[in-house]
Amino acid sequence: MPNIKSAIKRVSVTEKKTETNKMQKSAIRTVVKKAKAAVAASDPAKDEAVKTAQVVLDKSVAKGYLHKNTAARRKSRIAKANNAAK
Repeated sequence: MPNIKSAIKRVSVTEKKTETNKMQKSAIRTVVKKAKAAVAASDPAKDEAVKTAQVVLDKSVAKGYLHKNTAARRKSRIAKANNAAK
């Protein structure tokens, strides 16, 4: 445990940020997984699920949770699967 006041604060801030990042990344994974499942099951609402996943991925890039190429790759794979399912 650090003794210096600024180091103590850094530990606290880092813990909060880590927790926030975990929650956000978990939410992103959940939305992407739902979109993939909807496409695989030929669900009638699959287009809406794909659209939602794309919006969530774009917002996650804007907020810095994902790298832009990672989000683009995931969006591309979902769209490709959706188009193949049609």
